[in-house]
Amino acid sequence: MQAIDDIKPCFPLFRDDDYKGMISRKREKFEETSSKDKVQEVFNWTTTKEYQDLNFKREALTINPAKACQPLGSALCGLGYHKALVYIHGSQGCVAYFRTYFNRHFKEPIAFIADSMTEDAAVFGGQKNVHEGLANAKALYGAEMIVMSTTCIAEVIGDDLNAFIGNARKEGHIPEDFPVPFAHTPSFVGSHVTGWDNMEEGILRYYTLNTMEGKEVGKNGKINIVPGFETYLGNYRVVKRMLKEMDVDYTMLCDPEEVLDTPADGEFRMYAGGTTQDEIKDAPNAKNTFLIQPMGCDKTRKFVESTWNHEVPKLNIPMGVEWTDEFLMKVSEVTGKPIPASLQLERGRLVDMMTDSHAWLHGKKMAVYGDPDFTMGMVKLMMEFGIEPTHIVCNNGSKKWAKAMEKLLASSPYGASGKAYPGADLWHLRSLCFTDKPDFLIGNSYGKYIQRDTLHKGEEFEVPLIRIGFPIFDRHHLHRQTTLGYEGAMQVLTTLTNAVLERLDDKTRGMGTTDYNHDLVR
Repeated sequence: MQAIDDIKPCFPLFRDDDYKGMISRKREKFEETSSKDKVQEVFNWTTTKEYQDLNFKREALTINPAKACQPLGSALCGLGYHKALVYIHGSQGCVAYFRTYFNRHFKEPIAFIADSMTEDAAVFGGQKNVHEGLANAKALYGAEMIVMSTTCIAEVIGDDLNAFIGNARKEGHIPEDFPVPFAHTPSFVGSHVTGWDNMEEGILRYYTLNTMEGKEVGKNGKINIVPGFETYLGNYRVVKRMLKEMDVDYTMLCDPEEVLDTPADGEFRMYAGGTTQDEIKDAPNAKNTFLIQPMGCDKTRKFVESTWNHEVPKLNIPMGVEWTDEFLMKVSEVTGKPIPASLQLERGRLVDMMTDSHAWLHGKKMAVYGDPDFTMGMVKLMMEFGIEPTHIVCNNGSKKWAKAMEKLLASSPYGASGKAYPGADLWHLRSLCFTDKPDFLIGNSYGKYIQRDTLHKGEEFEVPLIRIGFPIFDRHHLHRQTTLGYEGAMQVLTTLTNAVLERLDDKTRGMGTTDYNHDLVR
């Protein structure tokens, strides 16, 4: 048991004999378990090609999809606006889940509220919850706007946010002019990426749809940046830095960088930074709008093109050398600002780093999973580094994504063995890692279970996880890094190269057996 002068955390506490005994007795007396031999027999079967074929025939079951639901994405979008309070019309449990998800990833307090729909609202509708919730939120939290979206319970019964908010104004629950942009975000379709896009379009529509008179493309001399569902705070910072070095005036349409990275100085900041209402209203006057993650911003793109008359550039996510080049050259073309020597030097340093590490990365096989734009960018990066992408899993990837990925893979000899799996989940990827083993796996924290399972079969089958993506719960501070631009490519290159070298060290530590390759200089 615990001793006051030797407090142990969960591990290694549960490896003490008394805890091992307690767990053993629990299994014996209260669990109807199969024998260890039977468990191992079934485990071994799940690593076979026969099981993989059955696994890929699944139709009515998803196992660990590597995506979240729409309202989680809408909540992140709302956080990016100045003094905006994120309000979820739905059950308290859903919102607690969203808060916890972001708490664990960003290691920050997250302020979302809910109107706590229960059984009566599920039967009779949630308008009363919306009216009371809006009145309380307006009175208590000092917000300058409330950003509202929905969960499953509200969508299943067909609650109409536009009508509910309008009635709240008529009945005096909130002032007539208090802004409440909204979006319907049903959890049972789409993903967190869809939810972000729906909320972004809802905010832009609310502030600009009926106020386009007098708006003129290029009038304010700026460009707009739409980041998409972005959880790397360094990515907001690197885009801003590159534009600043180009002397480009811009508006970041959704900017949660500050509120998700507040200092510990004794002051709680419920709101920090973010795009202001005036900036949103002025956004149609920009020269153009750039979508950093174009595959995840379809609805926003259509609104910007049809309502603001912006010719949104057809670009890829600016990851890697070529796609960052294209992004910067397009910004230069639209704004008339030259690409400065500082960014050219940064590009050259990246190419130098790639040359330094090429011998270690060339021919390495890596699988990747995540969102559509992220997986496109990672595959592009890998092939530029000389890595061979193998299994590319995107549960929220469409046929359009799969077609684009196949075209990308065909553009490089390094993509010859790669295959896109739209709609697949991590249980599918687990099968692929057993039957066609990659050297490494790239993705969020949930991939650690694939690494554990492959190791369980034997050390030679282990597929180590490299944590890049969202969410990352089991490592600290990675959300402050960057994956975009030349700087992001440098950081990803460093991460991948050192993972390869660390793995090599792991395999060459055997005293007098493998340590002839335990080199000091790599």
